[in-house]
Amino acid sequence: MNEDITISLPSLIHRIGREEVNQAKAIAVQYQCELKRVRRSRNWGLSGEAIKIQSYSAGLKAELLKREAGFRYLIQKIETALLDHADKLEPLEAKLARLLTDNPNITLAELIHITDCTLAEARTARFHADSW
Repeated sequence: MNEDITISLPSLIHRIGREEVNQAKAIAVQYQCELKRVRRSRNWGLSGEAIKIQSYSAGLKAELLKREAGFRYLIQKIETALLDHADKLEPLEAKLARLLTDNPNITLAELIHITDCTLAEARTARFHADSW
């Protein structure tokens, strides 16, 4: 869940402009993400933890509302790419609780396999789900 993901942003400067890219890079640093060129190509990449990238996207939306910046393309690409990493956006406890409420007969082994949690975390989640 805490592993970094990379979102490909082809031809970013051509789509939103150099000034907006520089602003987006500065905003990315605030959210502990990194927006940089891929080697010496015209393509760019955004890397960081999925939750921080989601926060960065929300920050770009807020910046878009403040002034007319060309972040629409960037926001749309980030949100589309985050759909592939939805499992990393949900905290482990919430994911375990959701799985247990959706399927109360799920075994601990299945929980561990699906979520890559420990046996202790699965047992704790089962205990909390049973006590509700």
